[in-house]
Amino acid sequence: MRDFSKCTLVLLGHGSTQNGQSSVPVRAHAAELRRRGIFGEVEVGFLKELPTVAEALARATFPDVFLVPVFISEGYFSESVIPQQLGLCGPDCETYARRQRLAGRDVRYCGVVGSHPSMTEVLLARAREVVADHPVPGGFRPGPRELTLFVAGHGTDRSATSRRAVERQAELLAARTEYASVQAVFMEEAPEIARSAELSATEFAVVVPFFISDGLHSQEDIPVLLGESMEAVQARLKAGQPTFPNPTRRNDRWLWYARAVGTEPLMAEVILERVFEAARWP
Repeated sequence: MRDFSKCTLVLLGHGSTQNGQSSVPVRAHAAELRRRGIFGEVEVGFLKELPTVAEALARATFPDVFLVPVFISEGYFSESVIPQQLGLCGPDCETYARRQRLAGRDVRYCGVVGSHPSMTEVLLARAREVVADHPVPGGFRPGPRELTLFVAGHGTDRSATSRRAVERQAELLAARTEYASVQAVFMEEAPEIARSAELSATEFAVVVPFFISDGLHSQEDIPVLLGESMEAVQARLKAGQPTFPNPTRRNDRWLWYARAVGTEPLMAEVILERVFEAARWP
């Protein structure tokens, strides 16, 4: 295996000026990868927080740099905004080379983490964890063959790739035949997250948000779509409690709601896979 001790790893995230949780997973994964001591240095950069994407690259002190966008799908931010800010392309950014020589460094812009096949393991880990930790009254924990697994994404008519990333993971999970049924559901497209209980093929269902952080969408919007009142969600947030009580009975179904996939510790392995993949580029 290549010696990465003289390489810089930069994790790139969206960040937020309004939600402090947005950048937490990226910073946590960076801390974990620093702890492992694989790379000479590990930096972070954000679109909406400091340090910026460009500042993170400028901090690299080693000649070989691996940039990993910690995003769910290849879309506007990962394929246009970030490459522009890094200087990989011009204003239109229709095409660019993922490996370039910039400011005397060999820079490789890796694929986003969300589209990597290993994300199926991350999704499964989240689904297993929430059901194991929260049995139904009486202590019963259904097995995967008794559960419908929903992969919940944002969905938008502005980017087909956003939906496709969620659907692809649902397809990969369904092919493993571990769960009774696997379906993709969305906030802004059909089939809707709000219909999860209705769409469940079994009495038990688990919803896993395919998002990087436990932010506005995963902590507030989706619990409301799953039937919680906004008042209850806000009260739990203020009290530092989970915003969806696991499990909850809806339409004669038991629903579990997991944390966002981006907060799962296994994400560090997905990041490494993206780096190892880019290290093999000619």
